[in-house]
Amino acid sequence: MLTEPRSGRLAAWGNALLAGLVSPDDAVQRIVGDDALHRVDGLPGESGPVGLSLALGRLRGLGASGFRVALPVPGHPLGLSGPPEFNTRALAREEAVLVPGAALGLVPDVSEAGPEGDVHVEVVWHCLPVREAPPADVPSLGEAERELAEALRDATELLSRLDLAGAGPAAQAALEAYRARAERDREVLAPGYPPRAARVLELAQRVGALVAIARAPGAAGGRGGSAGAEHGAAVSASQMAVREEALRPVERTARRAQVAAYNACVEERERG
Repeated sequence: MLTEPRSGRLAAWGNALLAGLVSPDDAVQRIVGDDALHRVDGLPGESGPVGLSLALGRLRGLGASGFRVALPVPGHPLGLSGPPEFNTRALAREEAVLVPGAALGLVPDVSEAGPEGDVHVEVVWHCLPVREAPPADVPSLGEAERELAEALRDATELLSRLDLAGAGPAAQAALEAYRARAERDREVLAPGYPPRAARVLELAQRVGALVAIARAPGAAGGRGGSAGAEHGAAVSASQMAVREEALRPVERTARRAQVAAYNACVEERERG
């Protein structure tokens, strides 16, 4: 969770576009980000993949009232509403966008080509029918904020126990990547979102970053991540299992909060 999910960018800037707060060109540029190209396949009325600008306009014409994010993982269908075919695709990618009003959903398929340092990324969003039903396990912003405060304490305490200062280069690199992104991307959501949603998303990303750091190679081994060398693979594996058990609920809370933040515009609109 060190990087913003593509589904989050699509939902945030798609909602801003529907609200008339950004132009189609600006929305597409922000959704695509550093990728080379985004297309949408399976859109009703189209025989093949179409560009993102055309797809957003077509979704509006099909009755789209907003864009919701789903960030499911096995055992936790967060944000999904069915049917099984869509849920299966979304679970495989661990993210999706639901389009209420149009009864459609979008699942990204990402392909990369080119040498390291010059990777060309293309994304095809596969469009499938979805049920118009309440999404699974999505908290309110208030719930998410309260849960995150506790999760942040848990993650910080866990990192202290793991001794991050000596956790090795992978954990340090993850921490620096998060800090650099936080400095670069001050605008964490698109126009039209309530300030509380931006606050919740930023905190969720911080918690997600701490989870990624704690999971980095060497983060469970004390000074220099040397537990495997000092104590053998059995002890190291046991430490890893304990660490993962402690991190799982923290990571789950961060994902729930991200979904709540990205979906805040639609929730407010539906409440009138």
